[in-house]
Amino acid sequence: MKKLFLLLSFLTVFRLFSFATDTLFVHEPQIPLLTDRTDNVLFEIRIPAKKGDILNKLTLQFGKEVNTQDIKSVRLFYAGVEAPSKSGEHFSPVTYISSHSRDWTRKANPSYSVIKDEVKHPSNDITLTTTQPMINGVNYYWISIEMNPQTSLLTKISATLPKAIINNQPAVISWKGKADLRRVGIGVRQAGDDGSAAFRIPGLVTTNNGTLLGVYDIRYNSSTDLQEKVDIGISRSTDKGQSWEPMRVAMTMGEAGGLPHAQNGVGDPSILVDEQTNTIWIVAAWTHGMGNERAWWNSMPGMSPDETAQLMLVKSEDDGQTWSEPINITSQVKDPSWYFLLQGPGRGITMYDGTLVFPVQFIDATRVPNAGIMYSKDHGKTWHLHNLARTNTTEAQAVEVESGVIMLNMRDNRGGSRAVAITKDLGKTWEEHPSSRHALQEPICMASLIKVDAEDNVTGKKLLLFSNPNTTKGRNHITIKASLDGGLTWPAEHQVMLDEGEGWGYTCLSMIDKETVGIFYESSVAHMTFQAVKLTDLIQ
Repeated sequence: MKKLFLLLSFLTVFRLFSFATDTLFVHEPQIPLLTDRTDNVLFEIRIPAKKGDILNKLTLQFGKEVNTQDIKSVRLFYAGVEAPSKSGEHFSPVTYISSHSRDWTRKANPSYSVIKDEVKHPSNDITLTTTQPMINGVNYYWISIEMNPQTSLLTKISATLPKAIINNQPAVISWKGKADLRRVGIGVRQAGDDGSAAFRIPGLVTTNNGTLLGVYDIRYNSSTDLQEKVDIGISRSTDKGQSWEPMRVAMTMGEAGGLPHAQNGVGDPSILVDEQTNTIWIVAAWTHGMGNERAWWNSMPGMSPDETAQLMLVKSEDDGQTWSEPINITSQVKDPSWYFLLQGPGRGITMYDGTLVFPVQFIDATRVPNAGIMYSKDHGKTWHLHNLARTNTTEAQAVEVESGVIMLNMRDNRGGSRAVAITKDLGKTWEEHPSSRHALQEPICMASLIKVDAEDNVTGKKLLLFSNPNTTKGRNHITIKASLDGGLTWPAEHQVMLDEGEGWGYTCLSMIDKETVGIFYESSVAHMTFQAVKLTDLIQ
């Protein structure tokens, strides 16, 4: 009986001690740190507390490799408490900086969190303090980091929280997800920029002059797909993506035919550099009329703008600074029985022999979508289209894996993984690639694929580079992958995950120089985000 009493006494003391030990649960998300943002989420903190508890101090330590001159400010915010009815374990009551809010895409919304401390121009070790009494329940804090706008896009940040004090006592710090390194990026287009609600569908190329051209939908009224008020926008960078010129409108159909602009949308662009002439081509789909419902279902068989979507081109002969009037090539490539012909958004290619190739997709007479390619052998004067690569596929990207051999990597409506096919005769015939439907997982989403010859990159190896949401559910975990065996395998050691957050998920890759690949994508933190990744980060 005495032993039982001692055991019960010990358990009572143990329970009291356990409940008296305050704990911070910390999450460090793998999301980009944008140089154009005043606030970026560095750490999210969850504290189960009693009324009146106080988080007195937090010690933040940057890695030794971090140049703190790149950091303008670190801020500690208090975000209140969790709703009692909300189930599950969360690390924020709301989204602190919404990529979809016109007014709060670049800084913390003060409606949702209150700044408690700030350290400007920090050293490697800093202390953040508060006197905020907490409320009974789950309380939330978060730490913001502001980068200097001139910070190199190749910068990496590592940080940790080695010490916390609650109620003047050391607290336990429990990590619930910690990024090894954080990468810097820039929000090229954010909700509300130039009065537009949203920007979608990225394409990216590097011109012969080294200029980066990022193309996208300007979705003025909402993020809705065509049919809506949509034009094609373009941003230029002449310094490897560090800064971007003001947006240009590359293609618009305005109020053609007397119809409202929102019934003359043009969107889902793909961009191509003619590497022999440095002429830049953009192809996009123009939808005329059709009311204001989805063009995917309201484009009909036929050839005229009043019946069916039109395939439109514009070109630039001054490195993307000015653009031609739209050129309609629908009659050259569309079958009248098809409901909808449009490009595979992203980018096209120039083959070794100078042939220009754009991926395409079309909804055939049976209402089934199919992916393929169209091509021009006369530098864009005339265009041709042969046969589909695989049925029930849509958004695709093409590379020339060997001279005259094109690989088409396709979004597959069956879900789960990418479809891949090969043609040696510009799409007259196709064969399935051994990697098809198992090597690259996807959540049914657009993706990017580029080929980099051995002489054109620092590794000296022939590479295929691929990017997409690396998952089968949701559009998150945006990842760049490298293949050294022609796309047969994509080893985990040749992958870099950039953004674990949920977003629209479309991506486009282009080489910046022989050492660096650029990615222009729909991230969780900005509608059009640009980041740069060293090839040596992908291939050790």
